[in-house]
Amino acid sequence: MYSLKQIGIESISDQLTGIDQSAIGRISKVHKERYEILSEQGILIAEVTGNLRFSAQGPEDFPVVGDWVEFSLFDELAIIHRILSRKSLLKRKAIGDRSETQPIASNIEYAFIICAANYDFNLNRIERYLVMARSGNIIPVVLLSKTDLISQDKLDEMVESIQKRMKGIAIIPFSNESQEGIEEIIHLIKPGETICLLGSSGVGKSTLINNLLGVQLQKTKKISDSTHKGMHTTTGREMIIMENGGILIDTPGMREVGISNDEEGIDSTFSQINSLAGNCRYHDCKHINEPGCVVLEAIKNGILDESAYENYQKLVRESEHYESSVAEKRKKDKAFGKMVKNVMKQKKKGKY
Repeated sequence: MYSLKQIGIESISDQLTGIDQSAIGRISKVHKERYEILSEQGILIAEVTGNLRFSAQGPEDFPVVGDWVEFSLFDELAIIHRILSRKSLLKRKAIGDRSETQPIASNIEYAFIICAANYDFNLNRIERYLVMARSGNIIPVVLLSKTDLISQDKLDEMVESIQKRMKGIAIIPFSNESQEGIEEIIHLIKPGETICLLGSSGVGKSTLINNLLGVQLQKTKKISDSTHKGMHTTTGREMIIMENGGILIDTPGMREVGISNDEEGIDSTFSQINSLAGNCRYHDCKHINEPGCVVLEAIKNGILDESAYENYQKLVRESEHYESSVAEKRKKDKAFGKMVKNVMKQKKKGKY
């Protein structure tokens, strides 16, 4: 059994008026159409009501790991009939779908963005994760893993390159082998707060969780001698309660970090470009070839990093493409709905 305080109830205290707290819990795992809930009654297996399923417009309308839900208990099965308002939501563009998002986890305070210093280091990918986190109202922290496999000079160079392009971001280098930096990470994790771990396969997320917990909870596999990459073993999202009261959400490695409607996250991540853009001659400047573009002038004068600008433009194009795909889908759905309505009218008149 879990006390609601133990699983972070204080983060949604403003929503609890008039709610029977014995009938709410938090989603800890998702198994296709079944869910695992942590509650005062213990760990419950749950399904959503038919009404919730029928009214859902997309994946975001179903429970995700981290959600607080109201449920009714029938024998040993819990029936979820409401998802409480989310304080934050981490999501990405659904793989293979131009117009849907894939929710990853909710009600998160921090996103630990983990990249391996020896092979996985990529500034463009880090910026993508920052956009995801900030769009979801989540504070990002960059963790550089496997620092025992590179020199101190190389590590300093990496940290400096992140600081130069992503001003103000917290960065913690660490090693799962030497344990250097682990204590600093632990100090960031406060009781009742939820942290989601993000990163590519094999960057050391599962091993980090084991080190944070002090037990071998997550399965890990041997690092390849040829690539120095660990083999990722997490197959689903899972919420884990730490001894100090912190809450971790592990996620499978992401091969793709697609951008959806993330304009706010892009502006926040590329704050220097956003600030410069306010001084462009045209208020709708795209910063491509317009006269009087302060952003292009800053690149020319060496004030703005050109590679950051190029990644910014790429993410903006992805976000705009997603928005146009959503608008196109809505238009088609509306036309289809209108056609069905006309067919039903004609059927009533006996013309079918």
